[in-house]
Amino acid sequence: MSVNFDKLEIRNYKPLGEVVFEYLRNAILSGELKPGERLMEVTIAEQLGVSRTPVREAIRKLEKESFVIMIPRKGAYVADLTKNDILEVLEIRKELEGFAAALSAERMTEIEKDQLGKIVEDFNECLVSMDKKRMIECDNEFHSLIFNGSKNQRLINIIFDLHDQFQRFRLIYFNEFTNYQEIQASHSKIFEAILNRDPKVARAEAESHVESIRELVNRWITEV
Repeated sequence: MSVNFDKLEIRNYKPLGEVVFEYLRNAILSGELKPGERLMEVTIAEQLGVSRTPVREAIRKLEKESFVIMIPRKGAYVADLTKNDILEVLEIRKELEGFAAALSAERMTEIEKDQLGKIVEDFNECLVSMDKKRMIECDNEFHSLIFNGSKNQRLINIIFDLHDQFQRFRLIYFNEFTNYQEIQASHSKIFEAILNRDPKVARAEAESHVESIRELVNRWITEV
């Protein structure tokens, strides 16, 4: 395992196993722990300053939530997203994002629109500096703001449940592909439709955005 962790800041109100779980989960979602990387109980426990028991509990929970796979006689490894996983995530995103964009065009507040516009500007600045880390953050913020702008709590809850899978895909996408200008152009079109309170166009642009990504990923999958 190549990652060096800082010692945990222990908080009394959470079980230690849960604290370790969240720490490792965040390391996977941020890309600090990469797919295929082995999780060594002893090493993790030493680096975090805890015993092996909470680390073992955390790894088991990560396995249950499909972040980790256990290989007999070899140990625990960070799970990779399969080709099918990626395509399924995009199928779900297309439907949910189209719906959320349409609702946001009708319900988003002026303050939220200003925030959305600022994110679009920030992404554009990232294109100049090629700051991939900030691009990923902007992409997450852009779509999260649209979901929240839908004012549909059930939809927001569904998205929250799928957030981790979306984030893992986002990391893969920004590392494998370089069509950042197309992403920026799509974001601008979605933003303009929401700004104009046009739900039909907002839905169409959001669905088109995800579909273009799906087609690109599908071509990539057939080539590798």
